[in-house]
Amino acid sequence: MSQAEAVGPVGAGRSRNPLWTFGILRSELTTTLRRWRTLALLGVLAAVPVLIGTAVRIETSDGSPAGPGEGGGPAFLSQVTNNGLFLVFAALSVTLPVFLPMAVGVVAGDSIAGEAGAGTLRYLLVAPAGRTRLLIAKYVSTLVFCLVATVVVAASALAVGALLFPVGEVTTISGTQIGFGEGLLRAGLIAVAVAASLIGFAALGLFISTLTGSGIAAMATTVGVLITVQILDSIPQLSGMHPYLFPHYWLSFADLLRDPVYWDDVVKNLGLQGLYAAVFGSAAWARFTAKDITA
Repeated sequence: MSQAEAVGPVGAGRSRNPLWTFGILRSELTTTLRRWRTLALLGVLAAVPVLIGTAVRIETSDGSPAGPGEGGGPAFLSQVTNNGLFLVFAALSVTLPVFLPMAVGVVAGDSIAGEAGAGTLRYLLVAPAGRTRLLIAKYVSTLVFCLVATVVVAASALAVGALLFPVGEVTTISGTQIGFGEGLLRAGLIAVAVAASLIGFAALGLFISTLTGSGIAAMATTVGVLITVQILDSIPQLSGMHPYLFPHYWLSFADLLRDPVYWDDVVKNLGLQGLYAAVFGSAAWARFTAKDITA
């Protein structure tokens, strides 16, 4: 009988206590958010709005316009000099395609494989955590990181924008104006939408993490999949498959700046992320619960 099998009866007896589940989750959250690697990732993400805001400030010091012309994505830069709140939207549109998902890919890819590589996964199960509970705790902690990382970007951008540029009423994409308070609420809603856009990719990274015992290999594979899918989503000849790729609707959060809000693509994005989370979350569970834990 393997050690993983021998742990089963102990885990079954202990798992009746629901507080044990919260204990596992609290431990995972603490471990994830206190790692130096995690803090370094958050530091890099916080620095992106600082660099953008500083660059825009320097570029516009002589009165020249900032960024590209009117349009989506990074075109929010053209609004930053008029209202620092737009730095939040510009920073999220810049970090979402690459920086945020890469950070999530590192955390998700290392979640299971990193424990196996360090030789601690078997001891987590001896604790006993139970495979399903441990997997759920790993996924929830990754989702919390998605939210924390997004909030860090938004908060940094808001602070830098308010420091370097004037703030006030917000002109929506539709051309109407809303108050600064409502603009802040829209910014908060957009931050939540951006974090939710990463739940499918987080599940994919968790699944990849169950396939190997090397944290570095899992992280590299997860980031590699991200880059590959991003390339596929940019090829016009493959437009038929684009609506099924997880990053296709990521920038739909811009529709939350319309008046009234345009929900169609936002809802499609959330539905697609939920589908990816269900498929790859189930695949990760099937793989992990049947895996022979030797490390």
